[in-house]
Amino acid sequence: MDKTISIVGHTALDHLFDVTNFPQPNSSIPINDYHIYYGGGAANIAAGIAQMGGSSQLISPVGGDFNGSKYCQHLESLGVDTSLMFRMEHEKTASAFIYTDGNHNQITYFYWGASKHFPELEPPQLDFVHLATADPVFNSRIAQSADFVSFDPGQDLVLYSKECLETILSHTDILFTNRHEIERLVRMTGCSREELEEEIGIVVVTLDKDGSEIYRDGERIFIPAIQVVALDPTGAGDAHRAGFLLAYTRGYPLEVCARVGSTTASFVVEKLGCQTNLPTWEQVQQRFNKYYKDFEI
Repeated sequence: MDKTISIVGHTALDHLFDVTNFPQPNSSIPINDYHIYYGGGAANIAAGIAQMGGSSQLISPVGGDFNGSKYCQHLESLGVDTSLMFRMEHEKTASAFIYTDGNHNQITYFYWGASKHFPELEPPQLDFVHLATADPVFNSRIAQSADFVSFDPGQDLVLYSKECLETILSHTDILFTNRHEIERLVRMTGCSREELEEEIGIVVVTLDKDGSEIYRDGERIFIPAIQVVALDPTGAGDAHRAGFLLAYTRGYPLEVCARVGSTTASFVVEKLGCQTNLPTWEQVQQRFNKYYKDFEI
């Protein structure tokens, strides 16, 4: 039986906007198209794990508009455990407003809604937990009590104090960042990248379409990405985390875990929406074995 992976963070509705370029201040540009999809970093990861047949549990505040909604039904139909979600009846569920230009650059505005109540909530005792984008204080309290901690501060990194970061990092077993966030972490903590890597042990840095890097035991391992026609980059990082963590809890080597993450992400970017094209484990296996012939799963 798969180990349950608890995911802490946002459940949100994603409003995705396609623009040719970003406007300058005090100006406007036309929106080419827009769509509304299920999202929120934590919910994306929990849904991805469940779709692949894993056991995921979502810890996330949601508004009164979530109960009985199609989004709620969607998560439960996938098999996501929603029993520890905090229902804030007088709030709205969080929403992300994501603008992507012709070069796949993104600007995101995030409405926290029910998620603003994170600091008031009592964190549950968890075994294996992934801390996605969420409230820094709540995440630090979870990190101090969990048995195993995976941490991905994501775009909320700017909200963390140095003290919160140091608390979480001192309890982190796997750190996930992209190439921009690892540099920001270095500046915020005052540590060198090498010092961070040595303290944590396993650091995974995603490099967009260029693949990813794993740091482990003094060495860096480069993982090539699977090249596909990408329609929408939104949610690629969450899909990578879902695949990586599921493979990790199933006992695969880190090099395989990162390749499973890359494979999972390759499906998600082929369609609009973070949860629109989540693969099954069988689909991941087929594409993985086709592209990574030296590493079968």
